[in-house]
Amino acid sequence: MDRRARASQKRRRLTAAAARVLHEQGVERTTLADIAREADVPVGNVYYYFKTKDELVQAALAEHQAHLDELTRALDRLPDPRDRLKALVEAWVSQRETAARHGCPTGTLAVELDKRADGTLDAEAGAVIRRLLDWTAAQFRELGLPAPDDLALTLVSAYQGMSLLTNALRDPDIMNREGYRLLRWLDSLGPKDE
Repeated sequence: MDRRARASQKRRRLTAAAARVLHEQGVERTTLADIAREADVPVGNVYYYFKTKDELVQAALAEHQAHLDELTRALDRLPDPRDRLKALVEAWVSQRETAARHGCPTGTLAVELDKRADGTLDAEAGAVIRRLLDWTAAQFRELGLPAPDDLALTLVSAYQGMSLLTNALRDPDIMNREGYRLLRWLDSLGPKDE
């Protein structure tokens, strides 16, 4: 493997580690050494790729965006938009243990970043959530349902709420119960062949 490929691989490991550690520990409690340890990279090397912790937070947000894009690309292979939305809910529910321990990766990061004085990274976290809202609204629009943006807001808000409560109460069953409720709600939104 050439030097450039190794450097790219190391940066990728650091980015993935940053997303995991920041989700588990939060921005304020996470150090560059924590991320280096998780990525199995000497801490001095972190500065070669990321000059500041904020750059690592940006990389973590890009990682969350990449995961969302990967998920929505996979869901887009389903022929029916209602099935795509239901598969999205099922994907959320499948992460119930992680939600119980740490909450929603992007949602918790957005809340934490909003409390910082500089106010730049919180907008980037919001952009990831906006992308989810836009994709979700497109599914409702394809179903021909009225107020697709409002329906998307309802669905994503429900996810954020169930993720928050699952985390606060450390009860993964909340995701099961609320996910089931959301699946029934999606089925109630008119006939499948509208």
